[in-house]
Amino acid sequence: MARVAVVLKGYPRLSETFIAQEIRALEARGLDTLIVSLRHPTERARHPVHGEIRASVLYLPEYLYQEPGRVLCAYAALRRTPGYAAARALWLCDLRRDPTPNRGRRFGQALVLAHELPATIQHLHVHFLHTPASVARYAARIRGLTWSVSAHAKDIWTTPDWEIREKLAACAWAVTCTAAGQAHLAARAPVGRVALVHHGIDAGRFPPPPLRQSRPDGRDPAQPVVILSVGRAVEKKGTADLLAALARLPANLAWRLVHIGGGPLLSSLRRRAADLGLADRITWMSARPQGEVLAAYRAADVFALASRIARDGDRDGLPNVLVEAASQGLACVATWAGAIPELIEDGRSGLLVKPGDADALAQALAALIRDPARRRALGAAAAARVGRDFAFAAGIDRLAPRFGLPACDRRAAE
Repeated sequence: MARVAVVLKGYPRLSETFIAQEIRALEARGLDTLIVSLRHPTERARHPVHGEIRASVLYLPEYLYQEPGRVLCAYAALRRTPGYAAARALWLCDLRRDPTPNRGRRFGQALVLAHELPATIQHLHVHFLHTPASVARYAARIRGLTWSVSAHAKDIWTTPDWEIREKLAACAWAVTCTAAGQAHLAARAPVGRVALVHHGIDAGRFPPPPLRQSRPDGRDPAQPVVILSVGRAVEKKGTADLLAALARLPANLAWRLVHIGGGPLLSSLRRRAADLGLADRITWMSARPQGEVLAAYRAADVFALASRIARDGDRDGLPNVLVEAASQGLACVATWAGAIPELIEDGRSGLLVKPGDADALAQALAALIRDPARRRALGAAAAARVGRDFAFAAGIDRLAPRFGLPACDRRAAE
């Protein structure tokens, strides 16, 4: 069986649990994996799944000037090979259309990857269609290897059309996690090249929650309704819209917000909350390991995510945190953005509002804060939907044959 290098932008990352869980599940099916990371980790905390992964990690130079010896050694070893000439021509063609320092760094990283990649590696699989796929594509051309790609969200919507078309024409196969993403990519790819594979939820890591003992209704200040939001502090998550909605809630409603996630906008969001007079009703938590996030889902009454399209075109696909929250029977309030309607059916398994509409979001939150019975019904419907259509093992069953593995887990079947 072929050994596969999985190319990632960074590893490990708390916000990319779905990738780590996929790697671990494929390892359990028998895949021999090397992880290649374009960046070193920036977080000390790790999820339990990171400790379960057996693969070793090859870190490429994050910035070429930091490790010039590795880059020069790779160049000297590869520059006279046929693969190098073909990859260099490809890179120069890309560089003319994207004359940025980042494009130059991608080729340098690809040189190091192609030079240091063990001879046992026969295929590259890359997560994200933008920068990581460029590195994998150049390296695969140098070494004469096949490569494949999993596309997710930002990479689908912010990568130029010319680059999407050329990468999807060059890869062996591609998968993505939402029907919206698949439609966008399939329109720019050879017929049948892009398949839909939901990330799904691993019931072993997110088992059904215990029965909730209390169902506050927003009338008792001593028992506020807990609203949970999990997501990086970036524009597309719409946390500023969520704060604006919370500021519009009736003064007599008892609630508090717990926010989990780090990110570049966190400080400005905290200042905005203070300006709106919400500071004493919000608990800001940084990124947290999976166990703590699961506990937060189970302690909350409502899950809120105000996703929107960012000014640079970045947007969510189907946020994994919504699937996780739904699996725990949480009533979810979200927006029509991205692929969220592929999970949340408005009025049946959650509530959806127009992105950026703080008034509508406030009305939806107020309605659920006041109505524990409706929260319970929506949460139960959402959990049933996850169990029916977003099973983690089903996604791995679809991926496994692409790596030459059995279509189902024989040990589980036994």
